[in-house]
Amino acid sequence: MLFSNALVLDVVAGTYLPDQHVLVRNGRIAEIARVAPAWDGAKYDLKGRVLMPGLCDGHVHVTAISADFATLVHTAPSYITAKAGGILRGMLMRGFTTVRDAGGADYGLAQAVDEGLLPGPRILFCGHALSQTGGHGDVRGAGDNSINGCFCCAGFGLVADGVDALRKACREEIRKGATQIKLMVSGGVASPTDRIDSTQFSMDELRAAVEEAEAANIPVMAHAYTARAINRALRGGVDSIEHGNLLDDSSVALFRETGKFLVPTLSTYRALADEGLAAGMPAPLHAKVFQVLDAGLQALERAHRGGVTMVYGSDLLGPMHKHQLLEFALRGEVQPAIDVIRAATVNAAALFRRSGELGVVAPGARADLLVVDGDPLRNLAVLRDPERNLRAIVKDGVFYRNTLADL
Repeated sequence: MLFSNALVLDVVAGTYLPDQHVLVRNGRIAEIARVAPAWDGAKYDLKGRVLMPGLCDGHVHVTAISADFATLVHTAPSYITAKAGGILRGMLMRGFTTVRDAGGADYGLAQAVDEGLLPGPRILFCGHALSQTGGHGDVRGAGDNSINGCFCCAGFGLVADGVDALRKACREEIRKGATQIKLMVSGGVASPTDRIDSTQFSMDELRAAVEEAEAANIPVMAHAYTARAINRALRGGVDSIEHGNLLDDSSVALFRETGKFLVPTLSTYRALADEGLAAGMPAPLHAKVFQVLDAGLQALERAHRGGVTMVYGSDLLGPMHKHQLLEFALRGEVQPAIDVIRAATVNAAALFRRSGELGVVAPGARADLLVVDGDPLRNLAVLRDPERNLRAIVKDGVFYRNTLADL
């Protein structure tokens, strides 16, 4: 296909390139030029509308069909997959063409999307999120005396204690095709027996997991809230900190020193505060939300002021996935529009180790493209109304929405 008269958003430079002609061939961007190339295939005159990269969400749970993780353990995987299909389709229709799953999705779900069996964004997956006993990935309550091995029905958490056990757990996820490893290195909101201010995994365990990921040339994402947990993880070599609501200036300095990424997930706390109980979150866990809710925006401001490279993340659960675009509004309170857009495009691609392939409109990149009515650099709200403003959604050179004939 050939897109003519496009206003191409160069997310790296933060500017528009007017009057561009973008040729897509075999799922990739083949050429971008001011003069239309010879082409006898499908042509679309965008009449000056914005053509920008498809969006990336760096922290999702596409199989989290409920806000109560403990119930997922007892839910049939077939039912979870059926529900996940609707979640994935919703993400794609919001303009997300790539998502990084932080616990739940596996090779089969990613393959189903790749083969077109389930319409959705391409999935980068970790399989199980790895946790110590009693950590953020251990969904057993205090009165549950079952011997824990693997909560594989939901695919969310796997408990591994000790260097050898953690190495084996990493190798198992890598064997099953994981594109990143997920570690729980602090307490969390949705876990029943830990404290948000706790640290989890010893430094030896943490470094062992990083070594296994580095051997497979894949990154490590680390769930962490407090500065103490964040700083331990960064010193241990992880690639990204997920959430980071309670970071401090020492954390900002370490991000700058190591060149690692922060993935805030502000929208999930706002949604959980408003809707978590109705979505099935147990009341004691819901109360923990308020320990990190207000701090998240303050952490975002501190990180932005300190020059930390950030990636877009939503981390929504159950029926709250519909708020995936709320992150644009929340971050827009602190950051310029281009920085929020970079977080969902070029910065995400760098974290995923897919620079030049994702997050840009450039020759050789995957043809993940959005045709937008309006100017997202001046008004991020344009991206929050996809039904009205996304005239086309393209992933790998295939239309998933196309209203260009109405132009």
